[in-house]
Amino acid sequence: MYANTRISATRGGRTDLEHRAQGHWDEEEYLALDTNHLIEFSHGHLEVVPMPTQSHQLITRLLFKLLEQFVLAQRLGLVLFAPLRVRLWPGKFREPDLVFMARKNASRRTESFWIGADLVMEVVSPKDRRHDTETKRREYAQAGIPEYWIVDQERAEILVLTLAGDRYAEHGRFTPGQQATSVLLQGFAVDVAEVFAAAEG
Repeated sequence: MYANTRISATRGGRTDLEHRAQGHWDEEEYLALDTNHLIEFSHGHLEVVPMPTQSHQLITRLLFKLLEQFVLAQRLGLVLFAPLRVRLWPGKFREPDLVFMARKNASRRTESFWIGADLVMEVVSPKDRRHDTETKRREYAQAGIPEYWIVDQERAEILVLTLAGDRYAEHGRFTPGQQATSVLLQGFAVDVAEVFAAAEG
C-alpha cells in the first residue's frame, strides 16, 4: 500500500506528475490528484486505501443514515462519507468512513477538504486492523477530533472514544444487545445488533 505508486495529478487538463517517488509529494500535488482511488496523504507519502467490502459499505450506509437523520433533525451540522479529505495537520490527510462537522465550525469546510472534524467513524478493515484501531486513534486524537467511533465487525463491537487532553479515553465498548451512545451528540444512539445485521444485506 505504501510503495512507489503510479498515480498522476491533473492540472488544467494535463498530467504533470507521474512516477513521483514516495516521500516527495507535497500538499498541492496531493490535492491536485485526479484519480478514482481513495488516497490518503502522510508526510509526502501517498497511501492507497484498500477497496471496501460489501459488508463494510452496508454498515457504513446504515450508520450514515442514522447519524444524518439525527444531525439534520436538530440542525447540528453536516455529515458526509468517504471519499472526503480531512486535513489533520499540515502534511497529514485522512479519509474517514464517516465524518461530522458542527455548524459552528462550518468555516473549516472547503470544497477540496475539511480541516479536522468533530466526530469521525471508521469501520475496521480486516486487512489492516492496526491502521484503524491504533494509528488513526493516535492521529485523530493528535488532531483534536473530539469523538472517534471504531466499528469492529469482526469483534461485533463499537468502541466510542472521547478526547481527554491529547489522547482518547473510552466512553464505552458496546456489543449486540446494547446501544452505542455519543458524548458529543447528546441523545444519539445506535442499536449495535442492528448495525452489524446490516452487513447481511
